[in-house]
Amino acid sequence: MATVTADAPRTALPGLLKQPVVRKLLLLALAAAVLVPLADARWASGSWPGALTVDVSEPLTKVSDWIIDNRDSHPLFIYFLGHISNAVVICVRAVYLVLLAAGWAGVTAAASLVAWRVAGPRLAAGTGVAFLACGFLGMWVPTMQTLALMVVAVLASVVVGVLLGLAAGLSDRLDRLLRPVLDTMQVLPAFAYLLPVVLVFGIGVPAAVLATVVYAAPPMARLTALGLRGADKEVLEAVESLGTTARQRLLTARIPLARKELLLGLNQTIMMALSMAVIASVIGAGGLGDRVYQALASVDVGAALSAGIPIVLLAVVLDRVTGAAGEKLGEEPHPNGRRLWLYALAGTAAVAVAGRLIGRRDWPDAWALNIAEPVNRAVDWMTDHLYSGVPVVGGTADWAAHFTTWVLDPVRDGLLWLPWWSVLLVVAALAWLIGTWRTALTAVLAMAAIGALGVWKPSLDTLSQVLAAVAVTLVLGFATGIAAARSDRVERLLRPVLDVFQTMPQFVYLIPVVALFGVGRAPAVAAAVVYALPAVVRITTQGLRQVDPAALESSRSLGATPAQQLRQVQLPLARPALLLAVNQGVVLVLAVVIIGGLVGGGALGYEVVAGLARGDLATGLVAGATIVCLGLMLDRVTQPTERRAKKGA
Repeated sequence: MATVTADAPRTALPGLLKQPVVRKLLLLALAAAVLVPLADARWASGSWPGALTVDVSEPLTKVSDWIIDNRDSHPLFIYFLGHISNAVVICVRAVYLVLLAAGWAGVTAAASLVAWRVAGPRLAAGTGVAFLACGFLGMWVPTMQTLALMVVAVLASVVVGVLLGLAAGLSDRLDRLLRPVLDTMQVLPAFAYLLPVVLVFGIGVPAAVLATVVYAAPPMARLTALGLRGADKEVLEAVESLGTTARQRLLTARIPLARKELLLGLNQTIMMALSMAVIASVIGAGGLGDRVYQALASVDVGAALSAGIPIVLLAVVLDRVTGAAGEKLGEEPHPNGRRLWLYALAGTAAVAVAGRLIGRRDWPDAWALNIAEPVNRAVDWMTDHLYSGVPVVGGTADWAAHFTTWVLDPVRDGLLWLPWWSVLLVVAALAWLIGTWRTALTAVLAMAAIGALGVWKPSLDTLSQVLAAVAVTLVLGFATGIAAARSDRVERLLRPVLDVFQTMPQFVYLIPVVALFGVGRAPAVAAAVVYALPAVVRITTQGLRQVDPAALESSRSLGATPAQQLRQVQLPLARPALLLAVNQGVVLVLAVVIIGGLVGGGALGYEVVAGLARGDLATGLVAGATIVCLGLMLDRVTQPTERRAKKGA
């Protein structure tokens, strides 16, 4: 017996070394044993060493000064960028004048009739109510300003996205070149786009539209390329056998086969454009976003809500209409479809003309409802009764203070206490365990770039907020997703709530958290949790519901309880979906934590806001680049590579 027990570790150790995870950890430990003493002896431990930082403020300041000095005289601005700026202004103004000329009745009728032709009478009625609600809230003119900017920005985003998607979908080389660019554009939070365009185009509508285009074009490009590459090979071969040219195959086969992806890209572009058009209010976009921004600046929750509700209504209507159009693709067209469209156009024109004849083109001031005062009274009551001093449970301000004291501060202080090399080592270990050595190298280089830019401490502060928000999001999201996956009733109850929350622009989430928690890091985390939660819940629910029923039936026949089925069958088989939920939660949380700089979130969000407010390209651009690196690192650490995902599946 002694021989058996003595030989057992010897036989177990080689078997243990066959595990990829163990081998990776041993290699990392070996590398750390060699490199860490060298790094510690050369630069000591603690925060990122100053000797490894690169000062980019001076060259960026020179670039900023050159742009400002030459913006009105250099040929690049006069004959190229100036024409783009003027064209944007003319287009937005033309759309805005058309909307004003149609009047509130004409615009409402047009929107309702389009919804009716695309999705039926129920959505048409909802669309009409949504537009009328914008008027009743006293926000008709700002709504038209936002809608005009949206129309121009979406059209430009679709054109740019389709062109890039065509290039990536038809050429493997261009696809490889564009992929990292699109990855960066999607990881970079919306706020970081604003400073460069303001520097070039100044504050106003052109900068807002172009920032929106840069932010909203990537999903159109990605889905266009995906649709073209996923076209049925047999159909393409059949079309090619008929002697068609490459252009004919593109127009008659590839694009029609990719219609669903194209329409999904349009839907995503519209949602992102609306979100960015609202955020761009801080650089002079005007419209509803400007009302929200001004109200948040003065902590006027009632005024912010008056402008926030129309934003949500616009988002929901646009999402539903484009979604319904996508579902109808492939159906047989209505036999009188063209005639019905003509009737709809004639009806819209008749309503618009009637409104002008009776002098009701503008929304009557007497019809506007002032909800700001009762909302502010409600907020004052909440501040007096719920903000603090509530027996037993405490108030919302107490919750925010406790969360900051017991969660945010320890996580931030713990990250700042760690030696810089240990942070890189942890990042390398996590990225390599979930992916490949290339994944780990990318994540480590991204984190090292943050230190080299000289913003190590603010980045770890932002990272602490992201980690805390992600932890809360995953706990709530997984629990809610599991409940929805196990109960059809719960899923039906959650569906409209998740729909509304997923269509709300990021900016709007700041309104309720400021009302409940005031300003600070905890409200920024709360807004990030609410923003990221719907995506985590949906992905979790879908992943659990798509588990093979045969596996569940097999476990049930063996006498497994529902809890055992969940723990031993559903969760392991839904692992790819759960990892995707984690990844999406991280990316979405980061986006709102940065915007939380407007409500006292500090760290990188404050750096971006401060750089934008002062026109300081160095501060704003370094913070923006750091956000990209942080987002890239978090994406690589939480997203398994395709090869790894296939093994796990």
